[in-house]
Amino acid sequence: MANTPQSKKRARQAVRRQNVNKARRSRIRTFLRKVEEAIASGNKDAAAAALKAAQPELARGVTKGVLHKNTLARKMSRLSARVKALTA
Repeated sequence: MANTPQSKKRARQAVRRQNVNKARRSRIRTFLRKVEEAIASGNKDAAAAALKAAQPELARGVTKGVLHKNTLARKMSRLSARVKALTA
């Protein structure tokens, strides 16, 4: 248990950040799920639109420290390739 005033404050801040990050991660997963569902349906226009909507949210996750930069790059690359493959 935290004893000093500083450590008590850090514990409170950690809980607050945990809640914010949890909400942000959940939001990112929702956007990714929408892209996955659009790809599964085979609708290229819907998939492209969902991917375009997901990009800023994913990038925000990187800037806020929820996702690693390379993780985002890998996810975007794979999703983009799958959306592009819908035309073939």
